[in-house]
Amino acid sequence: MELFSAPWWSALLAIVLIDLVLAGDNAIVIALAARNLPANLQKRAILWGTVGAVVVRSTMTIGVVWLLKIPGLMLVGGLGLVWIAYKLLAPAGEGTEHQPQASTFLGAMKTIVVADALMGVDNVLGVAGAAHGAFDLVVIGLLISVPIVVWGSTMVLKLVERFPVITYLGAAVLAYTAAHMIVSEPLLDDVYDPNLAIRVATYALLIGGVLAAGWWGAHHRQPADASAT
Repeated sequence: MELFSAPWWSALLAIVLIDLVLAGDNAIVIALAARNLPANLQKRAILWGTVGAVVVRSTMTIGVVWLLKIPGLMLVGGLGLVWIAYKLLAPAGEGTEHQPQASTFLGAMKTIVVADALMGVDNVLGVAGAAHGAFDLVVIGLLISVPIVVWGSTMVLKLVERFPVITYLGAAVLAYTAAHMIVSEPLLDDVYDPNLAIRVATYALLIGGVLAAGWWGAHHRQPADASAT
């Protein structure tokens, strides 16, 4: 693809739009994982979480052709992301003296990196497809995603601190992403392609299930926490 040609600019615009849509998920994960950290560690978590996201995406982009050949990749990634979405909700109800793993810097970083690896599949495949093999566009796409994730994480974190209920909205977005990955799995084309009702049911089940499980987990622990004090 010729540099700065009309197709090049068109592909770049597509990559920017993909980053705006999909990088938002990474921003939500980083913000939710960092919300239980002390204020002096939150900025570090956002910075290093973004670095981790870029490293993961860069590595996956290099091996995107190989990734496309792995059967069940979208299914496994989607199921893993469901668990991540639940775990990001669960610590909100764990008000014990012993801080949960996600309330430590290393615990938050672990959550961020694992979630980035799972969600990076969509972003990498989208950017690589829009770039049509142009490596310069892939690099530009990665660079564009950095300020989007940093700015988005900071904004989401401030909103979560002011309106804690947004945590559930963030978890719902991650559950939606997980459902999208699962229904997009080529191995399940025979299940989902001919039946729209099953696709809709999968979205509803995963989103509703994550929110319900997160709410139950938080409230279920409250009596135990109260009796321990």
